[in-house]
Amino acid sequence: MQNKFMDHAIKLSIENVKTNKGGPFGVVIVKNDEIIAQGTNLVTSTNDPTAHAEIVAIRNACKTLQSFHIPECVMYTSCEPCPMCLAACYWAHIKTIYYGNTKQDASAINFDDSFIYEQLSIPHEKRLIPMKNIMRENAMQAFEIWKEKQDKIKY
Repeated sequence: MQNKFMDHAIKLSIENVKTNKGGPFGVVIVKNDEIIAQGTNLVTSTNDPTAHAEIVAIRNACKTLQSFHIPECVMYTSCEPCPMCLAACYWAHIKTIYYGNTKQDASAINFDDSFIYEQLSIPHEKRLIPMKNIMRENAMQAFEIWKEKQDKIKY
């Protein structure tokens, strides 16, 4: 069964390249051995740097299931998720991720995410995009309100 779903994700990735909609990435999300959502990389066709196949598929699955957590779902992706997509999988509570190509394979065709992993370990002020903490005390107001809120939806 796993090969069937991975084959579908791979076919999506190939078709995406042929139709010029985005990069060579495809994803299906499965629940109870049924595909409930899919996605392809749409970065260049939508001018959205977050429109990776995994993100698109997670958005579609969440919409289908009407939930921001999908812990009963399995992801089949044509390539090992980048740091952004992996984080999204954790936020969505994906059960298991199966992937085809590795991050090294992606790097070999100029989809190299290693610099992001490196940047995460560098002090904020020394990153390629410097990060500067300002107005923390003012910003904390929202956190204090959230902390005390009785009817919040935790995620």
